Amino acid sequence: MELRVYRPTVFGEGRRTPGPHGYVAYFPAPMPRSLELPPSTARLLGDAEAELGQLAAAGRLLPNPDLLLRPYLLREALSSTRIEGTQASMAEVLESDAAGGPPSADVEEVVNYAAAMRWGLERLDDLPLSTRLLCEMHRRLMDGVRGRELAPGELRTSQNWIGAPGSTIETAQFVPPPPEELGRLLSDWERFAHEEPEMPLLVQNALLHSQFETIHPFLDGNGRLGRLLLVFFLVARGRLGAPLLYLSAYVERHRQAYYDGLQSIRQTGDPIPWIELFLTAVQTQAADAVRRAQRIVELREQYRQAAAVIGTANAMALIELICENPVVTTRSIEGRLGVSRPTALRLLRRMEEQDVLSEGEEGVRGQRRYVAPAMMDAIAGDAEATQ
Repeated sequence: MELRVYRPTVFGEGRRTPGPHGYVAYFPAPMPRSLELPPSTARLLGDAEAELGQLAAAGRLLPNPDLLLRPYLLREALSSTRIEGTQASMAEVLESDAAGGPPSADVEEVVNYAAAMRWGLERLDDLPLSTRLLCEMHRRLMDGVRGRELAPGELRTSQNWIGAPGSTIETAQFVPPPPEELGRLLSDWERFAHEEPEMPLLVQNALLHSQFETIHPFLDGNGRLGRLLLVFFLVARGRLGAPLLYLSAYVERHRQAYYDGLQSIRQTGDPIPWIELFLTAVQTQAADAVRRAQRIVELREQYRQAAAVIGTANAMALIELICENPVVTTRSIEGRLGVSRPTALRLLRRMEEQDVLSEGEEGVRGQRRYVAPAMMDAIAGDAEATQ
């Protein structure tokens, strides 16, 4: 990391640490509590706020708000973990869940991401957005996956850095602050997260994210947790009733601009490129989430009509399972509905006759696997585009 590149700005500066083995690191300043936005950014802010409001309203009007939560969380988790190098697809995640048994390493990272989000939201009833909560969420995020040996749930006590594989602290692109700086920096981050500064909530959210990524408080998993917090913060502050926004899908498509935007803050003190990318992500993904919500609700009603033709309570219950996961197996039906294997198979075949399900390839241990193609497209459509 070159000292001349990180000149002093309101956001921090590069400095060489003392001692004979000193190295250049970035020392963030306390977060600014006010920020003047140029007209172009202000217009983007208005558009993003409008789309976010539409999504919040759609969430409140859903007959079953939990209907969308799991599919939307998986979309967010899938995109965020892909940025870190996983190769899982949405179909693989859904099929693994339906089949049961241990998931692949990549699928487990996706599942952990969604579990960390759910855990954090449940803990908000007892614990505010804080360093302690971040550590708890990080522990669940890293449980049993890559980086699990790097002190999950514990703030780092050694120096880390960001760079190409094989880079050293001297050749790294970016070196976060030394570990002894974390206490003051996270205390300021925590205070800022609970304040109502002289800036809109979405701008505050963007700055919280950039500061978290700059602090890089853990030895691994900072990117995933930081992106998770983008949506988590909106729920924690009441801007969304549930995490129905999957921003990482946009970040994945524009990952270089994302990295460049964060670096712009550190190198030039200009947060506008990152803020504008974030606002565009909110606008784009909120609109997409609303469209998907409308389609999922439409399909649910069509499927419920088909279930009414079958005329059993189990058929109606199966519709709710299909809305959570459009891949179902005899085993998943047995477990979730508490029915026998012949009953499960008969129910799946009746749904196939109603054009709700299509039989796929035989799954593990001889399980019959069925897919609801229209629901799969509504949930996962375009999710594989960036592979």
